[in-house]
Amino acid sequence: MYEALGDLSLDLLRAFEAAARHRSFTAAAMEMGTTQPAISQQIKRLEEQLGLRLFDRIYRGIELTDAGALLFEHVQGGLQAINHGLSAITQQDQHEVLQVATDFAFAAYWLMPRLHRFHQANPQVDVSLVTSERNHATLRSDIDVAVLFGDGRFKQGDSLWLFNEEAFPVCSPQLLKDRTTALTVQTLQDYPLLHLRQEHNSQWFDWNGIFRELGITSAPTPGQLRFDNYTLLIQAAIAGQGVAIGWRHLVDNLLEQKWLCRPISDTVISRFGYYVVQPQRKRRGQLVERFVDWLVAEQASNVQSLTGLALPSIAV
Repeated sequence: MYEALGDLSLDLLRAFEAAARHRSFTAAAMEMGTTQPAISQQIKRLEEQLGLRLFDRIYRGIELTDAGALLFEHVQGGLQAINHGLSAITQQDQHEVLQVATDFAFAAYWLMPRLHRFHQANPQVDVSLVTSERNHATLRSDIDVAVLFGDGRFKQGDSLWLFNEEAFPVCSPQLLKDRTTALTVQTLQDYPLLHLRQEHNSQWFDWNGIFRELGITSAPTPGQLRFDNYTLLIQAAIAGQGVAIGWRHLVDNLLEQKWLCRPISDTVISRFGYYVVQPQRKRRGQLVERFVDWLVAEQASNVQSLTGLALPSIAV
């Protein structure tokens, strides 16, 4: 196999390709970090081994012979193929994919707006998000790290607190544009309430819990719109279809951009929150640690940016 190659050195073929491409031994020498006489000697050795003249030496330089032109076409294609193959396996070895499990809401409203900063700092790492509205009672065997909602006690592995659950009503500013008096806790039900079905996670605040914590004795209205996906619920609130429960850290950006507002300033806090969970099986520890450190730093930066600022609310 490859009988024609014989014992030809790859160095000779590289020197030939450079000289043929530049039509100059001097330029080839500069590219390869050697001298013009060295390139000339390599070409001479290649011609001797092949028994063919590859270049015609002319007054102003060199020209490829017919044999040289044919050889150049194939050698250049071969070297390019080898280079592409080496680049592919090198990048494959350096490129890593981190499997991160979390829920739709955290992924859409907290993680995605920040993830570009992790990619900027770690260009060779891809983050593959595994999202679900379920609480990930069991994590897939390929999950490297998870961000889960709960009380910090997870069977899946060791947990690290990220932030507490802090909830408050939110709605579109357009929903309040015709109101002449300020909305109060007691008049909250003047507007339709958007509900999240919680058959998969009873720990999250619902309107019953919000009313109870705010001291509202009446039961919340059932509402005409119910969702099993928090991102859809928030989109309905942005569209002005009702009042939703907003979770601080998830809706902060939407409040800042004035897509949403707080019709009342009251806030409720529970013992639950988001935690970074590292499965007990240790996989790619350094990469996971790097991602966890980034999550914690992002949250610390977010808390610092909010320090001293008044809670966002709408003035009516």
